[in-house]
Amino acid sequence: MRKFALIATSLALAAVTACAPPQASTPVSTADEETGTLRVWLFSEVNQAPKEQIVNEAIGEFEAAHDGVTVEVQYIPVDTRSERFRAAFNDPSSAPDVAEFGNTDLAGYVDAGGLADMTQHISGWEDAKDLDAAALETTKIDGVSYAVPWYVGVRALFYRTDVFEQLKLEAPKTLADVEQAALAIRAANSEMVGISTGGAAQFAYMPYLWAHGGELAVNEGDTWTSGLDSAEAKAGLAAYTRLISDDICPPTTCAEWGGNASVQQFVAGGAGMTIGGNFNVAAVDESDIGDSYAIIPLPGVEAGSIAPAFAGGNHLGVFKSSQRSTLAVDFVKLLAGKEYQAKMFDAMGNLPTFVDVQETVAAANPEMAPFIETIAAGTKFVPVTASWNTVDAQGVIPSLIQSVVTGAADVETASTSAAKTMNDVFAGQ
Repeated sequence: MRKFALIATSLALAAVTACAPPQASTPVSTADEETGTLRVWLFSEVNQAPKEQIVNEAIGEFEAAHDGVTVEVQYIPVDTRSERFRAAFNDPSSAPDVAEFGNTDLAGYVDAGGLADMTQHISGWEDAKDLDAAALETTKIDGVSYAVPWYVGVRALFYRTDVFEQLKLEAPKTLADVEQAALAIRAANSEMVGISTGGAAQFAYMPYLWAHGGELAVNEGDTWTSGLDSAEAKAGLAAYTRLISDDICPPTTCAEWGGNASVQQFVAGGAGMTIGGNFNVAAVDESDIGDSYAIIPLPGVEAGSIAPAFAGGNHLGVFKSSQRSTLAVDFVKLLAGKEYQAKMFDAMGNLPTFVDVQETVAAANPEMAPFIETIAAGTKFVPVTASWNTVDAQGVIPSLIQSVVTGAADVETASTSAAKTMNDVFAGQ
């Protein structure tokens, strides 16, 4: 398989980590200067050189097309972005014109009043007609787009082809098949977990919730209500938590695992399967099992279906306080456009958000096809509200899963308790 310079920790963190929403109100700039310095914030990476190379190429093209304009990029750490954005929203003189941020950050930043409305700019953009609808939806609050989706990350099922061949197992066609294969693997080798997944791996759990017809929360008007206590959500929780058992992935170890720890177990050769992201492919390729694994979309409840995956990813947006808003929008369109999304995939492995570019990538890179097939089948997202940051920070979903797998509560009790906690957050209590 082709090797990509994917930095799993940085990419995954940027894509899925929530932060406390900055509380500020940014004044709208009435200036729209056509020259000067355009300030841009992008996330720093462990291996930043490939990203910088593509960004610098875009800067060169942009500056050549705009006389008197200089683009100044600052690479900021992902784990301190909340503080940086909060300060910038409160002090426009320190704010960038353009910024990269995680799609789960968007609701908090919009709530703080810091991002410009991009709806009309997107609707009038030729490239936009090919944007993946689900990816574009993650840029919206109440139908208004506040960013352009720059890349997307989803998860699929990784499995050991040598182990499956040895045990005469077929690639799973349903979630029930995943469970049965995991039981068989663990029974044949007590030193190996059937599937490495964990109590803190909330983005591995979510496809089980959605595949069974459940929702994290439902929106009615301006009100969000938890969906964790529905019959469908409970069925999804029961199916997922059965994977974290002594017969598959012992809770004494697996209850604490998050997504990274789960994938690391697979990379180390200690698991028959795992639910990993496109951003994990390079690490598996470069491991000792790199020649003995395959990837398929995580199946759904019914054969032939694909479980909806969480659509992680990052956006590019424009600060409301920008004094060069037209230049800022033009730079976003260039860097987040089709040409440079394709180049960023080649450099960093970032999955494009344009359907036609995704198809080109899948054709040229077979290892990416299962992830793009998963996107095409329909992805899901967390509730688009600033309150979700609080739900996430309180660890409501990991606590729900862990209480069941450790035996602290049954599915019914744990679901009722988690739903109440979530509803209290939505109600501002």
